Amino acid sequence: MYDYLIVGAGLYGAVFAHEATAAGKHCLVIDKRGHIAGNIYTEDVEGIAVHRYGAHIFHTNNKQVWDYVNRFATFNRYTNSPVANYKGELYNMPFNMNTFNKMWGVVTPAEAQAKIQEQRAAHYTPHPKNLEEQAINLVGVDIYEKLVKHYTEKQWGRPCTALPAFIIQRLPVRLTFDNNYFNALYQGIPNEGYTALVAHLLDGVDVCLHTDYLADRESLAKTARKVVYTGPIDAYFDYRLGALQYRSVRFETETLDMPNYQGNAVINYTDAETPFTRIIEHKHFVFGSTEPGTKTVISREYSAEWQPGDEPYYPVNDETNGALYARYRKLADNEPDVLFGGRLGEYKYYDMDRVIEVALQRAHAELA
Repeated sequence: MYDYLIVGAGLYGAVFAHEATAAGKHCLVIDKRGHIAGNIYTEDVEGIAVHRYGAHIFHTNNKQVWDYVNRFATFNRYTNSPVANYKGELYNMPFNMNTFNKMWGVVTPAEAQAKIQEQRAAHYTPHPKNLEEQAINLVGVDIYEKLVKHYTEKQWGRPCTALPAFIIQRLPVRLTFDNNYFNALYQGIPNEGYTALVAHLLDGVDVCLHTDYLADRESLAKTARKVVYTGPIDAYFDYRLGALQYRSVRFETETLDMPNYQGNAVINYTDAETPFTRIIEHKHFVFGSTEPGTKTVISREYSAEWQPGDEPYYPVNDETNGALYARYRKLADNEPDVLFGGRLGEYKYYDMDRVIEVALQRAHAELA
């Protein structure tokens, strides 16, 4: 019998499995997909590492987590510098002096700050009730209308006036020419891809793919003393309290007979008319890669409301779903031999570094 049956071969499950195995425990990792690494899975297409489930750039300020992942992979020097395309106008992200110069023609930080303050003051709402009011409070009308509003509405499938203000706690405004999107000390992408990183984490661990835990949970649960479950928490309980809401993403990926399609790894489309949210050109995730080879691979991303059978990507963290999750959390607390974790098990959007941090904490507390 195994000590732990770990449901999900993504980052959380792989970290837990590695730590438990290192502590002398016997683990079985299962996944309903035909591959490990969950949504960070990367595959080789025409010699290009393609992020099958969307772009993943590792970034963290946590040195412990950075040192940990570097035990299993060598990271490149990729710096995330996305570009926003609004009806053919190109703007740097995050909002910085390049953005403000293109938007208003301002040249100095003082001019940019004055323009932002002018726009904020003209439409300031003392107690913002929705995302639109909150965003305008932070960056003013011009930036909101061109670079925030329509992209956000496509991403969430709801008007910004119907989204809660807390979704946008802050919007990065930089009075410098720094195009580095993440304000993090450490950043990069594994040279061999994320699949290899997860494979190293799972070295020496039994793994069984094409195995759906929820379809055969009774017999599978008997194989181990405890279960670590990283799937959707509402699905675990057969949606008995109702379904939590998620946003899903559909990808249109194609290989093109050209060396360079858009000149950047990530370009967001922030107008309402373009149906997709962004285009990813995967070869540009390789640091120093300008125009190698004769082919390139791009992926268009379409945000959609989750339906049964779709892959859930982002929890819809509004008050209604938060209250429903709290009820599911109470049910989970009554399952002493099941540990719920990860983005879906905790109904929480986690960056990769936070997934690792939480998984390490949970594993060490469990194995202490």
